[in-house]
Amino acid sequence: MRSSTANRFQSKLWRSSRGKPGRVNPPVLKGLGHPDYICDAIMESVSVNLSLEYIKRFGFIAHHNIDKALLAAGEAEHRFGGGILKKPMTLIFGDRATYTVGDEYVPVDEIAINTAKKWFRENLRFVDPDVHVRYQIELRRGSEALRDIFERKTKVLGANDTSAAVGYAPMTETERLVLDTERFLNSKEFKRRHPEAGEDVKVMGFRRGRRLELTVAMAFVDRFVESEAAYFKRKDEILEELREWASERYTRGSVSVHLNTLDRRGRGVKGVYLTVLGTCADDADSGQVGRGNRVNGIIPLNRPISSEAAAGKNPVSHIGKIYNVLTYRIADRIYREVSGLREVYVWLLSHIGEPINKPRVAAVQVVPERGLKLKTIREPVRAIILDELDHIQEFCLKLAEGSINIL
Repeated sequence: MRSSTANRFQSKLWRSSRGKPGRVNPPVLKGLGHPDYICDAIMESVSVNLSLEYIKRFGFIAHHNIDKALLAAGEAEHRFGGGILKKPMTLIFGDRATYTVGDEYVPVDEIAINTAKKWFRENLRFVDPDVHVRYQIELRRGSEALRDIFERKTKVLGANDTSAAVGYAPMTETERLVLDTERFLNSKEFKRRHPEAGEDVKVMGFRRGRRLELTVAMAFVDRFVESEAAYFKRKDEILEELREWASERYTRGSVSVHLNTLDRRGRGVKGVYLTVLGTCADDADSGQVGRGNRVNGIIPLNRPISSEAAAGKNPVSHIGKIYNVLTYRIADRIYREVSGLREVYVWLLSHIGEPINKPRVAAVQVVPERGLKLKTIREPVRAIILDELDHIQEFCLKLAEGSINIL
């Protein structure tokens, strides 16, 4: 006998076998204007700018980890035709930074706030960083033990923690489409056609066999929406364009798209997804570092993923950043350069204090094509890992410069 609860959702039970990913593939993505993404992006930008300042002043990157942050939502009154922000958002910077080296002072607080303001100006059209956001600095100097890692003057720094990370390649078609959907909706071309579409976009992809379902939540900017009728008209126009775009790109089967499924006609402002600034952080939701996307741009719910956030961590000793990104880089190289592989997973494990180019464990799991013998690829895989570890200093410098995207 089936319960009434069982009738409310679709159920599926299947056997998983090696080389055949599970039939349900549900990646999630938090887009440009999502509060969690905002925190990740700004704190990573602060780390990059601090790293460049340390190099400029001292010739090396001093200890810092700007990886604890909170964007506390403001308070807004949403209205058709344009609402108001009644209370600004508050951005809190937390964790550790080096304020002095010898007798020289580094203006960490000023760098952090100026970096945040610049990011808001360049990425969120309707956020005035001088009016809509307050800034609270809660950065302190690091512990003596962790600061000492930076003062040992070794060629390659020791790991700041005993930790592990995992990366994989390639992305599935579903994962790639989820990533591309957010980029499409937040492209300059799309915003020119639909200025009412806010930057706060969240995408969930759900595949069952050959059928793909995309569910999108996207904030609308109330100044461009004159009425409830106008909201649903523009929503239908966007939904139709998005369905056509997705259908052209999904080649495995059929695709369905849903947009702002909480909406209810006849309830006025309460029944639609309106914001004043294009992000729900103006009133509805706060954000934190580490609750957003992994370093490949999505949250892949059916894959092994690293537990640490990479954003804001220092790029020369913090394994939570370095190995997080490096595992994806190694997995991608192995997949591209070694023939006969369907999937590649790479794990790196550190011991605190040990050089970052000498992980305690470097492990690789592969899903090979039929007939491929692992002994034929063992040495090519090993060579790629050793090459990446031998060049880890150049890799860390690229992280410090911000030339490797981790969001």
